[in-house]
Parts: sequence; structure tokens; C-alpha cells
Amino acid sequence: MTTVSRLARHELRLFASLALWLARRTEGAAAGQAFGYARGQGATMLGLAFVCVVETVGVSFMLRDMPVAHDVLLVLDVYTVLFVLGLHAACTVRPHVLTTDALRVRYGAHVDLRIPLTAITAVRRETRSTHGTEADALDLAVGSQTTVTLELAEPVVHTSVLGRRRRVSVVRLYADDSGSLVRALTPG
Repeated sequence: MTTVSRLARHELRLFASLALWLARRTEGAAAGQAFGYARGQGATMLGLAFVCVVETVGVSFMLRDMPVAHDVLLVLDVYTVLFVLGLHAACTVRPHVLTTDALRVRYGAHVDLRIPLTAITAVRRETRSTHGTEADALDLAVGSQTTVTLELAEPVVHTSVLGRRRRVSVVRLYADDSGSLVRALTPG
């Protein structure tokens, strides 16, 4: 699959997420217990969308006497607003999902990693705001924080949006209710 087709698929997932968000539906959460993570970035993303709308109005006003430039930038600005809303919508409609045999760790339309429960050797609630560059760790921070750390007995393969594959044995993620996620993952 080419880079362009991967990016196009990512964009389609963002806009599909926007449709699901407007319909107040989630994707894949019916298969198990859902754990959201979008609350930690909601205000920031909606603030960014608001700034994009203000910029759209301002540029539209400044270019009112140049119709071609006005129309081109209006299309690009509206696309940008929809893209930013799609980023937030993807995080809202694609929560982490715990099933009977796996934890599906997600981050918007960017990451969808299935971790078998048998591969998880340790789980802890751990708030981290700095993240290293460990080759075997996947950090899925929201608002520059992770709240749950998973240590794996055997590495799982994470594939990036552009198709780069790497094996990870530590996954750090953010969950709105990290305590509930840790309790659900702790046998006992």
C-alpha cells in the first residue's frame, strides 16, 4: 500500500468518525467494555477548531476583493476545521475496548493495537508527563500525559499510519477513568 493511499484511508477514517460523532455512535465498543480517553483533550481540540473558524472568517474578509484566492482559501479553511473536528471525533468514537481475550488500545484514527490479555504481565496506574524514546515502548499520550502502563510478556507489532512496523513490549496510554481500566485488567 502506498503512502498516499494510507493517508487517504486515514482521512476517510477521520471523516467517518465525524459522521459517527454527529450520530452519537461509537465504533467497536459493542464488543466489550469501553474506556474513553478524549476528555483530556476535548477543550484543546475544540479551542483549536474555534481558532480555525476565526481564521477562516478573517481570511475570508481580507480576501473579499480577490475571488479566486478567497474561494481557494475558503475551501482549505473549511477542510481544516473539519479535519480538526475529525481528529477529536475519532478519539471520541474509538475508545479503548476490553474484551474477554484482548485489550484494543486506540488513539483516534492513528492507532488500533490489539493486545492479548495473556500477553499483559503487569498493569499499573501511572501518570507520566514525560516520555522517553525507548525503542520498545509505545506512548499514546493525551494532553502530554499517560495514565496507564502495560508491560507485555511478548512484544506486539504496532503499525503506524504510514505503515512502519515496530515491536513494542511496553504500552503507555491515557484513559479518562484509569482506575477502572486498571481494575478491569487486574485479575482477581
